[in-house]
Amino acid sequence: MVGIGNPPRPRGRLPGVACIGRHRQGFTLIELLVVLSIIALLLTLAVPKYIHSVDVAKEAVLSENLHLVRETIDKFYGDKGRYPESLDELVSEKYLRSLPYDPITASTRTWTIIEPTHTNNSPDVKGKVYDLKSGAPGSTLDGKPFADL
Repeated sequence: MVGIGNPPRPRGRLPGVACIGRHRQGFTLIELLVVLSIIALLLTLAVPKYIHSVDVAKEAVLSENLHLVRETIDKFYGDKGRYPESLDELVSEKYLRSLPYDPITASTRTWTIIEPTHTNNSPDVKGKVYDLKSGAPGSTLDGKPFADL
């Protein structure tokens, strides 16, 4: 009851008085720790699968790039009657737009070039790029060396 000399009671919280029975805004430390624990658990499940899928994708890109360049070398040989002197010749002669990328070594310059072998049937084979292999160390997820792809 408001009396004649009493000022009206302020609404809301009084300074220095704790809110008892009222809902506070924000999260408690326990709630935050539970949420962070759940996120950490989900990450431990997702990250290895993500890393594995990245490795599978790199192997697929490497295999496709090798297949593309080998086909291009064969087309070059069919057109010119000789093998290219270098990978750069495939680019300069417009057989490739650019040198292929080796995703394992993250470079376009780590390819191992296989020269043609001279046999009795073809002693005058010209050119220096007969085949191409990856210069990456290590092996695929299946255990096959990158150099054997």
